[in-house]
Amino acid sequence: MNPSTRRAVLATGAGAALATAAAGLTYAARPASADAAPAGAEDAGVVPFRGVRQAGITTAAQDRLHLVALDVVTDDAHALKDLLARWTVAAERMTLGAEAAPGGVVGGGPWNVPQDTGEALDLAPGHLTVTIGYGPSLFDGRFGLADRRPEGLQELPAFLGDDLDPDRSGGDIVIQACSDDPQVAVHAVRNLVRLGFGVVAVRWSQLGFGRTSSTSRAQATPRNMFGFKDGTANIKAEDAEALDEHVWVAPDDVAGNAAWLAGGSYLVARRIRMHIEIWDRAPLMEQEQIVGRDKKVGAPLGTEDEFDEPDFAALGTDGEPRIPVTAHVRLAHHSNLDGVRILRRGYNFTDGSDGQGHLDAGLFFLAFMRDAHRQFVPMQRALARSDGMNEYIEHTGSALFACPPGLGPDDDWGSQLFG
Repeated sequence: MNPSTRRAVLATGAGAALATAAAGLTYAARPASADAAPAGAEDAGVVPFRGVRQAGITTAAQDRLHLVALDVVTDDAHALKDLLARWTVAAERMTLGAEAAPGGVVGGGPWNVPQDTGEALDLAPGHLTVTIGYGPSLFDGRFGLADRRPEGLQELPAFLGDDLDPDRSGGDIVIQACSDDPQVAVHAVRNLVRLGFGVVAVRWSQLGFGRTSSTSRAQATPRNMFGFKDGTANIKAEDAEALDEHVWVAPDDVAGNAAWLAGGSYLVARRIRMHIEIWDRAPLMEQEQIVGRDKKVGAPLGTEDEFDEPDFAALGTDGEPRIPVTAHVRLAHHSNLDGVRILRRGYNFTDGSDGQGHLDAGLFFLAFMRDAHRQFVPMQRALARSDGMNEYIEHTGSALFACPPGLGPDDDWGSQLFG
């Protein structure tokens, strides 16, 4: 299959199946092509949309992100369920490299509104993944979902040093679109938001460039805006036992009507502003002591290789710990957190300036885990209390979402959530 354009996807057997679906099914129906990834999908940059798990969690982290948090602006449960079903179709089509809806840009004719916005025409999908999650506020009783709220889906507590902007926090629904092409990721979010007009409204969104974690052993460790390798000790997709222990919600974790989340995961999103102008004036030794790693190689202080285990008992020539007690690596390490680990999937961001001559830039922290209150909360409390990096950062946005497992051949997000 020729991976060079989105139209090339439709020219394959998978594309023909999509065309058949467009002719014979309503828009809310699932495209017949999506039972499995089309032949040559890996070469074409197609990540299967359906499966046991949602794509976009352990998927090899792509280079670009567009994440949007939405509020539901209707009390009509049927409208929400229908939208989730239509979103499923559109998301699946776009991950295959097709337009968001049958007919796309031109199918409706010159006097009708296009069914796709068109900016991703002729672009390959670039490993596009679309991942959905639900915030605590969605289960407030408006839609008859109160008894389907998982116990672990509770608002995160306040942390020392937080400077949260309510307009960058929370949300009923989250959509995470990741791709190797920023325009493809933006196109996916834009078209899903367009489909939701009258049912949902954007609460906040975030663009990300330059992944700050590796989710596969095949990927090199990237760097954050402070110039340090980020996520060296991250859980990888190949670590099945670690994923089961730390990332996937087990059936025993959810009960009754909340069992829809079994096999899914919790997503913590934190917008972390980095005061990079101040950081850039700090001496190299100070930067390395704050992080606890060599800046160039990424090795824990006192070792030589990036993947060497940090030795927190080692002392320097001054008799003090080689890795300072306030070092980020020490405080965030699972050995100092009763074994807590998380799957990080963050991105760098630069959102212009703050109007005072400083870049509004930093780390958009994304992490998936089995229980945010037993994993992220103790980790963040330890960091907020003692991390030497706190002088250079502030948390300006925060949200927690429950991300369901993957979809079976005949499922959609609406039936999955509502039952």
